[in-house]
Amino acid sequence: MNHEPVVVTGTGCVSALGHSVEAFWSALQDGICGLRKLDTAAWPDLKVTIGGAIPPPDPREQLDVRRLPMLDRFSLLAIVAAQQAIAQSGLPLGDGGFRTGCFIGVGTAGAETIDELYRRLYLEGAKRVSVFTVPRVMPSAPASQISMMFGIRGPVFTVSSACASSNHAVATAVWLLRSGIIDAAVVGGTEAPLTFGTLKAWEAMRVLAPDTCRPFDRHRKGLVLAEGAGVFILERAEHAKARGASVLAQIAGVGMSADAADLVAPTLEGPAAAIRSCLTDANLCTDAIDYINAHGTGTAANDIAEIKIIKSVFGNDASHLSISSTKSMHGHALGASGALELIAVIEAIRRGVVPPTMNIEELDPECDLDVTPNCARERPIRAAISNAFAFGGTNAVIAVKRFDG
Repeated sequence: MNHEPVVVTGTGCVSALGHSVEAFWSALQDGICGLRKLDTAAWPDLKVTIGGAIPPPDPREQLDVRRLPMLDRFSLLAIVAAQQAIAQSGLPLGDGGFRTGCFIGVGTAGAETIDELYRRLYLEGAKRVSVFTVPRVMPSAPASQISMMFGIRGPVFTVSSACASSNHAVATAVWLLRSGIIDAAVVGGTEAPLTFGTLKAWEAMRVLAPDTCRPFDRHRKGLVLAEGAGVFILERAEHAKARGASVLAQIAGVGMSADAADLVAPTLEGPAAAIRSCLTDANLCTDAIDYINAHGTGTAANDIAEIKIIKSVFGNDASHLSISSTKSMHGHALGASGALELIAVIEAIRRGVVPPTMNIEELDPECDLDVTPNCARERPIRAAISNAFAFGGTNAVIAVKRFDG
């Protein structure tokens, strides 16, 4: 494919591993697990006891207190991550911002506000609720809030495809940058699902682990929900060069597909098609990929299926891959997971270190590829892919490589 390169010039995140990309990467490299016991004293009927909550200090302290009444937590986290990414990039937004877009992936919307709304209406018998309820709840709120805060006047909208939302948002930005419609984009994902209602809903699905997230382990018991946000500045390479921006990596390709089969059970064909499409778009052969950040949720079905998918696409080259699931440390942040994992991929390439899959006690014999158990490993990484396979059968894969321009 002949198209102008799309590069990353800034990253930002807030997660269970800390309040910055530096804290996030340091924890990943050191194998630190951010999944901890939740404070559920106010929710006595909740069986879930563990989650990926953002540690103190509260991210609200980073914003003007006058803005807070208008923000659900998922918007708040997105703004904090966007601030970091824009600051690192040095992207100028004071010229009207019509050539810059903002695309934020979300899996669920306004969970904090919805919980509060129903509590007031049904438990407390309130006759009125906050005038900000609708603006806080709407799925487009994070993208809109970032647009208003930073003066972004190009295309601004939300992308929602469950756990693939962030990767689909990145793909959308890549298309618009390649087409020349925009020069730069603020793009990523955000999620704040650690609320009573959301946790009860996931509890009912019986896919949550009671102890921790242990992808590829023989005795894995499920996923662990987490909150967080990751945001990137993507630019056309010529635009970044013209303003003297430092480039962190290149988004080499994107690939997408749908299973069109089952709402929650993964197929092999759909994700494999997305990976192949991504490699084709990136003009990369299977032997050019050194690392895969797996979707790796820690559920029985997902992990075995993903290993089979990787084998089917990479063939003999699968034995040379380094693979890991960083969800074992930052948890499953749903619509934000892809963004957090893309940051892990970018940093892995930059630093030549493969982050580990933590909490493995006994490797599942059916997960018989190199999943980097429990310890990070130094390895030069030329190119990598990040997988996102979502409920609804929506698949999105991003390829990243060093930028040689």
